[in-house]
Amino acid sequence: MRTASGVELRDLAIGDAGWLIARHAEVYAAEEGFDISFEALVADVLARFIRSRDPSRERAFIAWKDGRRIGSIFCVRLTDEIAKIRLFFLDPDMRGRGIGRELLQACMAYAREKSYRRMELWTHASDRAAAALYLSVGFTLVTSHPTHAFGCEVVEQEWEIVL
Repeated sequence: MRTASGVELRDLAIGDAGWLIARHAEVYAAEEGFDISFEALVADVLARFIRSRDPSRERAFIAWKDGRRIGSIFCVRLTDEIAKIRLFFLDPDMRGRGIGRELLQACMAYAREKSYRRMELWTHASDRAAAALYLSVGFTLVTSHPTHAFGCEVVEQEWEIVL
């Protein structure tokens, strides 16, 4: 599937998991000060997805542009009616081009197609651009609270949208 900006969205394939683990760890360490425990979390999420994915209700969208991976978003089943967005990521040099919005819209469209009634996601308040994007497509902030995670102080947030 190709987006309006020319980004190709592929399903998870060989090499994607390793790339996602490394890029998440590198970018979040540089931008947020996260420690190696964040890398372990991303690896756990990916391992669970790979081992137990239901291909009839769950999907990965790996974004490719000019022959390289640039981002991702996953639609994961929580219940028959609720999907969760996982591993929403965009390489820093690709930000500000509408690609994140395209990834989010593709994931939401997939969830609607699979008859999910609601989507949820978990993130950190420090990612203001993502929060603005979630608000712009109709997500609502459900909870927000400070905690210590990944070696630093963060404000965890949970968002949801009725599809």
